[in-house]
Amino acid sequence: MKITGYPVEEGWAEGEVVVSPKPITFYGGVDPATSEIVEPGHPLQGVALKGKILIFPHSKGSTVGSYIILRMAKRGTAPAAIITVKPDEVVIVGCIIGHVPSMTRIDEVVLSRVKTGSRGILHVGKEYAELLLE
Repeated sequence: MKITGYPVEEGWAEGEVVVSPKPITFYGGVDPATSEIVEPGHPLQGVALKGKILIFPHSKGSTVGSYIILRMAKRGTAPAAIITVKPDEVVIVGCIIGHVPSMTRIDEVVLSRVKTGSRGILHVGKEYAELLLE
C-alpha cells in the first residue's frame, strides 16, 4: 500500500508502524527519556515510540510538545518518522527542529486501514511525501 501526503521535514525512515486512533500529547504524555507513551488511558499507553513510524490524527496539549520532540531527537529516542492526518503546528515545529522525517494531510481512512506492527518506508522530499507499507 502506498500512502501520500504533504511534506513537512525531508528525510527517509524505515521501521515498524505504530498507529494511534487518538491524538497524542507530547508534553506530559510521552516520556522523552524512554519514548514511552505515559498518558493514562491512552490507547498506546506503555508503547515506546523510539525508531517507529508514528501515525496519528494530531497532537493535543501544550506547544512545549515541539521541544519534547526535539529533546527525544537529541536523546536518540524519537520516532523514526511522524505522520499526521491534520497539519499540526506542534508536530511540524518539533519535526523540523528535531530533523524527524514527517508528512501530514494523509487521508483519515488510513488510520483504520493501517495496522500497528506493519513495516513501512517513508520518503519525504521538498515536493513529495509517501509511505510504502509492506
